[in-house]
Amino acid sequence: MKLLLPAILATSLLVAPPAAGQTVQELQRQIDELKAVIAEMKAAQTAAPPPAVAAAPAPVAPAPVAPAPTQVAAAPAPAKRWYDHIRIRGYTQLRLNEIIAGDRTAPAGVARLRSVHDSGIGDDTGFTFRRIRLILQGDLGDRVSFYLQPDFATAVTGQSVGERREGFLQLRDAYFDAFLDKDKRFRLRFGQSKVPFGWENMQSSSNRLTLDRSDAINSGVPSERDIGVVAYYTPAHVDDIWERLTEDGQKLFGNYGAFGIGIYNGQGINREEANDAVMAVALATWPFEIGGGRVLEVGGSAYTNRVQPEVRTGGVSPVAFADDRIGLHAILYPQPFGFQAEWNWGRGPEYDPVLRGITTKALHGGYVQGTARVRHSPVGPFMPYVRWQTYRGGWKAAVNAPRLETDEVELGIEFQPVPALEWTIAYARMERAEADERRLGRAEGDVFRTQLQLNY
Repeated sequence: MKLLLPAILATSLLVAPPAAGQTVQELQRQIDELKAVIAEMKAAQTAAPPPAVAAAPAPVAPAPVAPAPTQVAAAPAPAKRWYDHIRIRGYTQLRLNEIIAGDRTAPAGVARLRSVHDSGIGDDTGFTFRRIRLILQGDLGDRVSFYLQPDFATAVTGQSVGERREGFLQLRDAYFDAFLDKDKRFRLRFGQSKVPFGWENMQSSSNRLTLDRSDAINSGVPSERDIGVVAYYTPAHVDDIWERLTEDGQKLFGNYGAFGIGIYNGQGINREEANDAVMAVALATWPFEIGGGRVLEVGGSAYTNRVQPEVRTGGVSPVAFADDRIGLHAILYPQPFGFQAEWNWGRGPEYDPVLRGITTKALHGGYVQGTARVRHSPVGPFMPYVRWQTYRGGWKAAVNAPRLETDEVELGIEFQPVPALEWTIAYARMERAEADERRLGRAEGDVFRTQLQLNY
């Protein structure tokens, strides 16, 4: 309609104005012509198509281009957290002891055949768990590690009219190491750990060939542990030899360092300190390669201490007794034959039946052991051994520090049918004083012993 108005105006201008004398018919004709023109213009406008709009060209897909070969970098491994470095292991020892001849029992006041190391040697005994250990260890960083070891086979007494009870949990080790160099040659150890005195004392019970430690060496540090601080250093040359021996399957004492020096409470494992003195201890050991793959290790250790043993009347002695020792050791690792020997001398607390009390007395003793190693057999690897031991001196870990007089010969053999299983059979001829100052004399007898050890 917007186009019709200008068209009508233009048409009206083209039509001549009417003359004065025009008739009504002429005017009517002109009006009809105008109508016809308007009708034609309307029809033309309706029939005309709308102006064409240029369509946008269809997009043309670009020709595919082969991607250039690229090397995709591997995603970096996620950083391990401290708990990813924790390891769990352990071992269990199941024993059976039988006194096949000798002083199984004795009247009051007379010694019976007993051992300070194994309560399963006695009358009316059967199977016993000697140790059930679970070890938790790991690295808390590049320079700090920890070690935790409880024992589930500890016994306690006095639970019901003096009855002994088995299977109690006791803390054995709880320490952490701080390494002072990046090669981890020099470490400081803090907490409850083994006291570096005696080669056999440092050796793990899971790795020891004989069923028990010797009386003479173990009497210095019964249960082998105390709370303190100790520094260890291992030269690279020594570490290389020990690693090679470990890979060869030899029974080492463990890498506690070629040199160690430390201070401890001195009262013994899981005992409250009773005086202001400390136990100062030092150890040195060195392996020598003597040809043919054979290694001879020699060394020594010493300590000075003041200790207050438990007394029969209750509590600990009010007197702190001198407790000082020096020891030597030598080990020829079996290839296929070897030997092992230790001896120590010193002084320590010991009950005197004449004085009826504890006093400081001299002590001495040790052991000599021969070993052999058979790597291959129809029953797997096995190691036979023979050991003689002797000791004269006090046993400070028992009430009133009774005197031990031990002479013993032991023959045994350890089989290892599979790496996780060790089976030991042993016979011992024993002559022992019982660790009780109320029982006098020495007991004698023959003891058959066997142990099954599971490593996990």
